[in-house]
Amino acid sequence: MAEPEEEERRMPEGGEPERAPLDEESAWAELVAAYEKDPEPGTGSWPAAEDVPAAERDGELEGNETAADPSAVPSAPDATRIILHPVLSGPRDYELDEDADEGHYEPPEPPPLPEADVTTKFAWLAAVGGPLLIFGFVLFQEPMPWWALTVGIGGFLGGFATLVTRMRPGGDEDDDLPGGGAVV
Repeated sequence: MAEPEEEERRMPEGGEPERAPLDEESAWAELVAAYEKDPEPGTGSWPAAEDVPAAERDGELEGNETAADPSAVPSAPDATRIILHPVLSGPRDYELDEDADEGHYEPPEPPPLPEADVTTKFAWLAAVGGPLLIFGFVLFQEPMPWWALTVGIGGFLGGFATLVTRMRPGGDEDDDLPGGGAVV
């Protein structure tokens, strides 16, 4: 009675006995060795059991019918044969017609930038010049006096604050519509 229990333990639920583990190293070595080899003449690239008869492939057989002639099984295509399809014309064969009027679009000259007032110019000078002054002392490895540090940091903070406070709250269109409502 103990023997049937041992067989039940060896057989998984699917009913197939357990297999020995596959030696992966030898399987990989076999694959690598066979990589560059050409198949033997007359052998297919898949097992013969997977070949589909020509009649069944064309839809002539119905249901579970099988081809009566085993020679109707097509041979596997030659894996080394390459078929090249000629390309008559492609995108790189296109040539421009020199005489055709292409109708180039030339954009109009952009309007000149508006002139900045004196306050904005000095604010930009202070916001950019202050850090550049400190960077110059560090770059040339000079001892930084107190006045250079004060002018650099103070100039940056003052120029930045001036630029931020002089910013407009909206675009030019907002000045025309004080109520911001729809115009009919």
